[in-house]
Amino acid sequence: MEKRSRFASLIGPPGLYLFLFFILPMGVMFVYSFRAGISGTAHDTFTLGNYQSFLANSNFHRLLWRSSFISLTISVLSTLLAYPLAYYLVFRAGPNRVTLMTLLIIPTWTSYLLRIFSWKLILGSSGVLNSLLISLGLIEKASPILIYSRGAVIVTLIYVWVPFVALPIFAALERIDKNLLEAAADLGCPAWEAFLRITLPLSLPGILAGFFFALIPTLGEFVTPLLVGGASGSMYGNLIQDQFMRALNWPMGSVMSMAMLLAVLLLVFILTRLGSLTDLVGF
Repeated sequence: MEKRSRFASLIGPPGLYLFLFFILPMGVMFVYSFRAGISGTAHDTFTLGNYQSFLANSNFHRLLWRSSFISLTISVLSTLLAYPLAYYLVFRAGPNRVTLMTLLIIPTWTSYLLRIFSWKLILGSSGVLNSLLISLGLIEKASPILIYSRGAVIVTLIYVWVPFVALPIFAALERIDKNLLEAAADLGCPAWEAFLRITLPLSLPGILAGFFFALIPTLGEFVTPLLVGGASGSMYGNLIQDQFMRALNWPMGSVMSMAMLLAVLLLVFILTRLGSLTDLVGF
């Protein structure tokens, strides 16, 4: 009984928090997806028409898959950039690693919108990047092609998420027993082979955690595409925002949100299955 009460006291508060702020809102949104009428005003009428309209609209599907591809691209590039950074902090920075990690995290303490607006200034027609290209003679006059594009969204979101991706990789590398690397070196194993056979497999949980850190939020991102993406860089989250805020079509917005949740779960399932396959082949 004492163990049960202790378990309940530990699990109760986070469980209640999870129910109130995640499960309950998801349930309300799921119910709204079956409501008839704009804003779900027909409370007594439930219909599958919202789902039928979503399935019949190819533009919704196209934007969802394009946003999924953008999120995968951002997650992969963020992981590739964050891994060498975390590796350096753990194995090369020495006693300065905590200080350097703090410097890496400090920009995340500032306003998210402020950081997005800074990139808007950097990529704008009169921004730093255009000025640099003009001074180098690569272009003759300022060009707005760097801003309001899909590439601008990808670059900005990679900048935002690299520190968050580096944190779980840093933690995974920290837990690696350094005696394993010393033993590999004593047995004549080259450094690159020790990395592939020891460091990389043991850090794989941190890599996957960091990858999902970037993948899941960016799929529903709407602020960054709105500020630096423009029409060509809009994502699926912008369409959901329009349904809720402009069209006031809450049932359709709920359907689109449920479709995005399904896409996230599908991507997570596929990637976790791939991780299981790499374990089976001994990677």
